[in-house]
Amino acid sequence: MDPLHARYPFLAAARESVREADIGLVAIVTGDERHPAVERGVERVRRALIDGTVRPDAEDGRRWNPRAELLSYPVARVLVSLVDAPGAVEKYASAEAGTAYERFTDDFRNPDDGLKSTADKAISLDALLAEFDLSGDVAETPEGDGYRIAVGKYLTLSSNLDGESWTLAARQLADGTVKITETELHELLREAVRQRVAAGLPTAVPDEIREGLTDEVARLEDTFSEVDISPDIDVLAPECFPPCVASLMERAQAGENLSDHAEFALVSFLTSANADTDELLALCGVDSDTAATAVRYRADRVGDESGAQYAPPSCETMQAYEECPVVDEEDPTADARCDSISHPLSYYEDALADAESVSE
Repeated sequence: MDPLHARYPFLAAARESVREADIGLVAIVTGDERHPAVERGVERVRRALIDGTVRPDAEDGRRWNPRAELLSYPVARVLVSLVDAPGAVEKYASAEAGTAYERFTDDFRNPDDGLKSTADKAISLDALLAEFDLSGDVAETPEGDGYRIAVGKYLTLSSNLDGESWTLAARQLADGTVKITETELHELLREAVRQRVAAGLPTAVPDEIREGLTDEVARLEDTFSEVDISPDIDVLAPECFPPCVASLMERAQAGENLSDHAEFALVSFLTSANADTDELLALCGVDSDTAATAVRYRADRVGDESGAQYAPPSCETMQAYEECPVVDEEDPTADARCDSISHPLSYYEDALADAESVSE
C-alpha cells in the first residue's frame, strides 16, 4: 500500500485503497489471528483520547508497516464509535487533524530531500488544496505575502475556530475573497481534515464487528478516566498544583520539549483550571509563534465554554507514563496528599479547599 495513504488515511485515494484491499473489516476484526491493524487502531484511539495525537507511541518500540497503519484508520473509526466516552468523536477527529497538520506542514517545509522514500510519503500544498476542492478558491497574493481564499470557503472552515482574528470583521475582504497568512492557510487545512474525519461519526457498527471488538472497547474505556471533577474551578493557583503538573510546568518553562502525552497532560490540566490564553502560554513556557499556535489549538480542542471537555490523565495513567514524581524510583517526591487521591484535579481541588480554609 502507498506510504502516503498510511500517513494521510483521510485522503479519498486512501479510502479507495482500503476498499480495494484483499481483506475486509470483518476479516480484520474477527480473523483467527489478530490483524496488527486492530492493535494499531486501539493505540490510535487511545493516543487520541489520552495524548491528543494519533502518532505511534515512540516509546513502545513497535513499527507498523504501511498496510497496518492504513487499515488501522477504519478500525479506529469503529472503535471511537463504540467507546462510551463523552466527546470521544470530537477529540479523536481533532487528534487526527493535529497529527496530519504536523505532518503536512513538515512536508511543505521539506518537500524533497533527494530520497525516493521521502518523496513517496510527502504531500504538497497543491495536492492538499485539490483534495478539499480548494484549488480554485485559494490563490497566493501577487505580493507573495499570503493568500486569498473565497469568502464562502473561509466561513466554512473558520466557523469553529476560536479567536476574534478569525471573524470576518477582522479580515481584509475584497472581490469575494479574504486575505490570510500562510500559517492561517495551514490552520484552515487542519480544520478541513478535522471536519472530514468527524463526518459520519459515530458510525453504525454491525453486530459481528461490535462483538469482535468487545475486549478492545473495554480496554479503551478502562484507559479513559471519567472523573467527577467540579466544573467551576475558577482559581488559578500554581502553588496548589500537584507534583506531576508542577514538574511538567517546570520542565516546559526550562525549554524541554515535552512528549505528546506530557504536553497533553499539562495543557488539559491548565485548561481544566481555567487558565486563560496568556496564562496558559506563560505556564507552558511558550516562546515562539509556532509553539503558541500548537498549544492554543490543543487547548481549544480539550476544553469548551463549560470547562474541560476531557479531564487530564489520571494518576494511574501518569504513573504508567512515568510522569509521576511521587513514584519516581530514583528521586521520589514526598507528598502526603497524593496518597489519598487518584486524579491530579482531585489533588488541586483539595489543595484549593485547604488553602481557602487557612485564609479564613
